Amino acid sequence: MELTVTKRDNTKSPNTLRLEGVLPAVVYGRSEASTPIAVNRKAFEKLLSTAGETTVITLKGLDADKQALIQEVEVHPVTGVAMHADFYAIEKGQTVTVSVPLEFEGTPPAVKDLGGILTKVMHELEIECDPTELPHAIHVDVSTLATLEDQIKVKDLKLPASAKISIDADEVVAMISVAKEEPVDAPVADISQIEISEERGKKPEEGEEGAAPAAEPKAESKPKEKKE
Repeated sequence: MELTVTKRDNTKSPNTLRLEGVLPAVVYGRSEASTPIAVNRKAFEKLLSTAGETTVITLKGLDADKQALIQEVEVHPVTGVAMHADFYAIEKGQTVTVSVPLEFEGTPPAVKDLGGILTKVMHELEIECDPTELPHAIHVDVSTLATLEDQIKVKDLKLPASAKISIDADEVVAMISVAKEEPVDAPVADISQIEISEERGKKPEEGEEGAAPAAEPKAESKPKEKKE
């Protein structure tokens, strides 16, 4: 893949270049000084969507063509439009270390037939390899997961011949998990209402608030005086 670039005009500010549809950028390398460059923003965004950050591209338009990787892209926090880009120039014979994304393909029989759940343990893998063999993505065929015990490990992946990895080859990339039913707890009885009901049904003792007043004693009837 190729991208045409030019040396950046220092008489224009980065914001002025952006208004003109030009993306400010820089290219540098292990033994190469940093060089400010400019590139058509739409052409860059089209290349980025196709090549990503793991594909070697050829920068044309400088003193000599340069093989490079898109090292970093600064985007606007609201619009997502590219604001600046870094290119890393690769020397001839130099290897590069890049985190390559994993692309999962297929349908696991253990999911389709046995009700298992596909668990993706890893989403990218860091490899060191010849830049000419650097893959855009590493494909993972999950259709090989036929039983609930099956796993795909790093050693099962198809990597470039020159690729070296820094992690254990037995690290799990994808596996099948089984959903576990959560135990249902029995509802806890609300005894507060029971206590209230018992309290309400209790006969108040004499002297307690709410107790019925004691009946007043009836006055004794005096015998009528007999008139003589």
